[in-house]
Amino acid sequence: MQLVGLQSATPPTPPESVVHRPACLEAGRSRPRRTLRIHDVVHALGERTWLMGVLNATPDSFSDGGSFPSVDAAIAHALGLWEAGADVVDVGGESTRPGAGRVDVVEERRRVVPVIAGLRRLSDVLISVDTTRREVAEAALDAGADIINDISGLRFDPALGALVAQRGCGLVLMHSRGGFAGLHESPHYTDVMGEVVEELGATMGRAQDAGVAAAQLLVDPGIGFSKNARHSLAVLRDLARIHALGLPVVVGPSRKSFIGHVLGAPVHERLLGTAASVAASILRGAHVVRVHDVAAMRSVARMCDALMGETC
Repeated sequence: MQLVGLQSATPPTPPESVVHRPACLEAGRSRPRRTLRIHDVVHALGERTWLMGVLNATPDSFSDGGSFPSVDAAIAHALGLWEAGADVVDVGGESTRPGAGRVDVVEERRRVVPVIAGLRRLSDVLISVDTTRREVAEAALDAGADIINDISGLRFDPALGALVAQRGCGLVLMHSRGGFAGLHESPHYTDVMGEVVEELGATMGRAQDAGVAAAQLLVDPGIGFSKNARHSLAVLRDLARIHALGLPVVVGPSRKSFIGHVLGAPVHERLLGTAASVAASILRGAHVVRVHDVAAMRSVARMCDALMGETC
């Protein structure tokens, strides 16, 4: 088994009289160290923030739908995300914006598989496929994907869990409620983060019942899914509670509607609101942030990592 990002030994500490700590190392760390196993490679998470770049190969996603009308354009954008610093490129072929309808399996597969295959030929970036369907996920893995990002947490297609167990890929389990058409309905919460953590715990149980190892899993509290702006803000404020699940944490606040609600800004004027939300996510312990603007958010992540004493 290959080990990525972990050191086999800790170097000896020099005598206290000659230790000169950078100021950033005096801060307490609020992000627990985690590991993620993908195809028998173990990745260390928490030493620095990972960036997951968003690529929507769709005509109707809320932010960048229709921006990449050809496979070549989508691959070029994906390569740009990688070159800007993305650790993972997340490729989606079905919009989950409010009011979006489902696309059939054949069309979703047609949108994502050529992009994933082309990106895999040209880079060694980790590739995630944003899908809830086993058929699409299997074709994506065959094309070179490493991670399945399931917004339904195995609720829409329970057979997806068995595929992940068989193939040894990573799996992001996101919190949401209801069916596809009801993903953006605003349910009642008594304790938003408490209920998110409890329901994600049940989702983890479904994955493990399907044979998925805990080492393959990440969790996502689902900002903007089954949550209104007030709920999404509460999730970010209380994000540290999600660490009770013991898994790496993914947060995707980029350009979301809660930012527009607070700032009164349309989707393409939410960069600074996204930066603030990304910073809040990292400082409260997110291991991975899912973002559209990778270059800008890389600077935010580096600064937050330094403030937490992760890097200097």
